[in-house]
Parts: sequence; structure tokens; C-alpha cells
Amino acid sequence: MRKLSEVLVKSGVEIYRDIIPVALYSVGSSVLLVPILMFAPIPVAVLLLVVIYMPLLFGVCYAVYHRLERKERRNGMRDMWEGTLKGLLPGGVTGLLFALLGFILWSTWWYYGGQGSMAGIAVGMFQTFFVILALISQFYTWQLVLQKGMGTLQAMGESVKLFFRYPGYTIAACFQAACLTALLMLTVVGFGALFAGMFAIYQHKVTLNLIEPEEEPVSSRGNDHQQAGWLSEGHVS
Repeated sequence: MRKLSEVLVKSGVEIYRDIIPVALYSVGSSVLLVPILMFAPIPVAVLLLVVIYMPLLFGVCYAVYHRLERKERRNGMRDMWEGTLKGLLPGGVTGLLFALLGFILWSTWWYYGGQGSMAGIAVGMFQTFFVILALISQFYTWQLVLQKGMGTLQAMGESVKLFFRYPGYTIAACFQAACLTALLMLTVVGFGALFAGMFAIYQHKVTLNLIEPEEEPVSSRGNDHQQAGWLSEGHVS
């Protein structure tokens, strides 16, 4: 398994190489965010993000998966819309889970935080820690659906297993993804034009590195054996 820093570099290379498709996917998935965020009340906006944007983001992951794993020429935008339809279940279920966790966190701080006691703050901090871990544990769900063909619930359970098996790797990967998101959110245009595509490529590479780790090439190992044999025979001046 490669180090996360190497995966980040490989993701950057892929993003640079496919910057135009990355921008097209991101813009296509972000168009609906504008009216939702500008005109919808907060509860309605959260519901619409769960129902609409999460499947769209899954559609971007679907298009990126086909672009990276299948070498034949495909219509990327058609893949994205096809993936959005297929992502109504995994995207909707994941979005509902995130919305539920967000509601639990908000209600906890609203109830216990308003008391002003140390016990209330402690409960709020514990709930915050629990919600963050629950969110991180679902980092691999969509990629397991795409790369392994799992069902949504099976992929969610397997993602939790991968999180507990590789906690440091998963937390670091989520931290890097959060930093990328925060950096892009500094400008609305940057977020809308780049986030979805960049996130899809990064998530694909991070998950692939766990479930199908790259092995050392056989040719390089053969060269090492040949060199060791050469040295053992005394061919050194």
C-alpha cells in the first residue's frame, strides 16, 4: 500500500491531466446549488442538498470512475447524469445519514450548550467527536459501490470496517479532503468549478490504494536479484 502523500501526488497529477473534464463535472454538479443556497430556507436547503446534490456528487464519482478505470472513450457528461440516476439510493441514503448526524450535533449543542455547565459542554464535545467519527467512517462508501459493486448498506458497513482497520490513514485522508474543501470555499467560483471533480479523483485514488494496493513490479525485483547475484560472484572492482 502506498503512503497517503504518494496518493495525494498521484491525485494531483490526474487532476492536472484531466482539468477540463474536472471543471465540466464540477460546474455541471454545482449549477443547482445556486438557487438552493440563495432562495431556499435552511431546512428546505438541507433537504434539497440531500435529495439533489448528493446524488449529483455521486454521479461525478461515477463518471470519474469510468474515466480512470476504463480506457475506452466515453461521453463524460452522459456518464455523470447516468451516475446521478444510479446514485439516488447511495447518494440519498448517505445524505440522509449526514443530515441526521448534523441534526444530532445541532440539537445537542442547542440543549446542553445553553445550560452553560461543564457537564453540558462535556456532552456536547463527546457528541461532536462521535459525529465526526461517524462521518469519517463513511468516506469509502461510494467508492466501494463503484469499484466493488456492493450494495449501499453493505458498502456502508465495509467502509466502517476499513476505517477501524486503517484509522490513521482514513483520518488523514479526510483531513486532507476537508482542507481542500475549505481552500476551495474561499472563492465561490473555485468551489463550483473544481470541488466535485477533484474530490471524486482523490476519493477514488485513496480507496483504490486500500482495496487494491499496488505491488512492486516484478521486473524491478528481478533486477535486484540479478544485481545481488552479480555482487555475490565477486564482480566488484
